[in-house]
Amino acid sequence: MLFIAVFLCIGTLGYLAQTTGLCMVRGVREFKSGNREYLLAVLFSGTLAWVAGVFSYTTNIPVHYTTYALSIWFVFGGFLFGVGSSINTACGVFTLGKLIRGDFRMIMTVIGWLIGWTILAYWAPDKQLVKIDSLSGYTNTLLLILESLIIIIWVCCGNKKRKKLWFGMMGIGLLAGFIYLYQPKWPPSALLHQLSQALANDNANALPSTEQYILFSAMLLGLFVAAWHKKKFGLVSLTIKSSIVHIFAGTLMGIGASLALGGNSIHLLMGLPTFSPAGFGAVFGVLVGIWSGFYIKKHVKFFN
Repeated sequence: MLFIAVFLCIGTLGYLAQTTGLCMVRGVREFKSGNREYLLAVLFSGTLAWVAGVFSYTTNIPVHYTTYALSIWFVFGGFLFGVGSSINTACGVFTLGKLIRGDFRMIMTVIGWLIGWTILAYWAPDKQLVKIDSLSGYTNTLLLILESLIIIIWVCCGNKKRKKLWFGMMGIGLLAGFIYLYQPKWPPSALLHQLSQALANDNANALPSTEQYILFSAMLLGLFVAAWHKKKFGLVSLTIKSSIVHIFAGTLMGIGASLALGGNSIHLLMGLPTFSPAGFGAVFGVLVGIWSGFYIKKHVKFFN
């Protein structure tokens, strides 16, 4: 019964991610065009994570998220992930969303993810990351509740478009918090990362579990239903040039996610709500990387 509930939650999360367009690349693009609210909604999407935190406390369910001190590796990893995402025109989950809608260039991006993670499986720098204690659950929860109330009041005073955007984004964060309690490796990037590590080390015992594949299919199902409901399908075929570009972009994303211990979904939905210094550093790196990627695409014609 619990597994079915988690399956439905991940499917719903996929649906919301497709309909709201949870993507930092789009957020930065909207920001550059004058719509700053969209990027804010993305950055505060994990605000309601405190609800899952209170639930875990009252039910004695352990939280598996590890908080790290700020390190250059998180910033640098986030930067590489951001550059790759910008060249790819989509972050992690949104890459799958575009693939579901018919953009077959994203197949090359996923292959690039596997290449990047495999490279780091064979060669990984000595990062010497430092685990730290996060804010106390009481303090963290109070801050997030206050943040939630301020946002909800502000959103309710806005128009229908604002409500749809913000409540959709915050709904993703709410669902992600509960999903994380059950399966910490729920993001698609985590499953593919685990798969590449197992294959690189020839360790069949480290392969993702059947449960993880089923939950991954729930995400794809949610993305598909949203695309079908909104009639957003559109075929984008592969070319030699686009294959090279997207494999390169995906490789950068894979390496960056390995160095930062996760892509933007982990740091947005878990790192920021837990006030993790590493999470803030990674998200900052992603934003700078995306901005840099736009500059690269503007001045290097091959990436256009």
